[in-house]
Amino acid sequence: MNGQADTLPAAEATLKAEKASFLKQPKAVWATALAAVFAFMGIGLVDPILPAIATNLDASPSEVSLLFTSYFLVTAVAMLITGFVSSRIGGKKTLLTGLAVIVVFSSLSGLSGSVGGLVGFRAGWGLGNALFVATALAVIVGVASGGAGTAIILYEAALGLGISLGPLLGALLGGWQWRAPFFGTAALMAAAFVALVVLLPKTPVPERKVRLRDPLLALGHKGLRTTAVSGLFYNYGFFTILAFTPFILGMDAYGIGGVFFGWGVAVAVFSVFVAPVLQNRFGATKVLAGTLLALMLSLVGLGLAAGHSVPAVVVLVVASGALLGINNTIYTELAMGVSDSPRPVASSGYNFVRWMGGALAPFAAAQLGEHFGPQLPFFAGAAAMVVALAVAVGGRKYLAAHEPHVV
Repeated sequence: MNGQADTLPAAEATLKAEKASFLKQPKAVWATALAAVFAFMGIGLVDPILPAIATNLDASPSEVSLLFTSYFLVTAVAMLITGFVSSRIGGKKTLLTGLAVIVVFSSLSGLSGSVGGLVGFRAGWGLGNALFVATALAVIVGVASGGAGTAIILYEAALGLGISLGPLLGALLGGWQWRAPFFGTAALMAAAFVALVVLLPKTPVPERKVRLRDPLLALGHKGLRTTAVSGLFYNYGFFTILAFTPFILGMDAYGIGGVFFGWGVAVAVFSVFVAPVLQNRFGATKVLAGTLLALMLSLVGLGLAAGHSVPAVVVLVVASGALLGINNTIYTELAMGVSDSPRPVASSGYNFVRWMGGALAPFAAAQLGEHFGPQLPFFAGAAAMVVALAVAVGGRKYLAAHEPHVV
């Protein structure tokens, strides 16, 4: 009893110290986090303009959904090389390379005259995204004050803010011209490039070089593999909501952007302010199980409402953002700490697996919707959440070593 009592003040002190240091970060951290916001904006940027792209390029929803599939498929595969590259040229050069690639391919996306060309340019965009996103997390963890937990919260804050602002930017620019959001992203990423050149100090090249096979070898750890496989099915549900819902809302770019701005704000707020509290109170595995179950019910609700009640769909989409925000933080913390692999290597292996869910969901959901009606994609997403839950609960003993003390 005394030992348990002693851990409570210590845990509370640690939590307070992390909160106190959250905003006291070097300029390099804020520059990297801001660049990450711009990078994550690219995920939801096309959401409000999906119907407009389909109309202007004479494409079906499943063809337009390939904008997500090509982006995330290349992002997933490229995760296997990010550690190899950054361990040889350093984190700063890798970040700048990723930003430069995004600037080029987002600009080319805006110039595209066919859906096939647009899909191809989004694939190139995915390569830049992988180089930047995986390295940004490692750089923030390495440079931030307050420990890895604070750094991960900062990273998830950037993710949530970017996901919320992406649809807003897509709506504001896309309501004027569907090509404009792509050029807007290129301009923002160019600004981020300049900010990192000026504010981020040169990062040393690691002494240990990462081999191409290291991320796959890292997945041999049962805890990391459990996290990654559960994350794959979780991301299937996540991107079913993000990529398919715009086609059933029946709104213009401004309406879709408004809905997903609210969704993204919920992602950001709950990932930063709610997830750490829940995790410290109940532990990662219990919170993960609860939110996955709630997401399953939300997706069932979306399936029942699809085609019948747009207001219900809007409410459920925004509410799902809160659950997704909690899960994003917990999955990231588990991936970064559950194994004995170096964080960049573990992150690469985890992201390789989980982004496959993001690559599969948009196209699969569109196909299901076209052939079987708008309800089935969401029911399939709910089934994916059940699998994610089963994997997490079934492998909970492998995650136990990462469980923080419960306050």
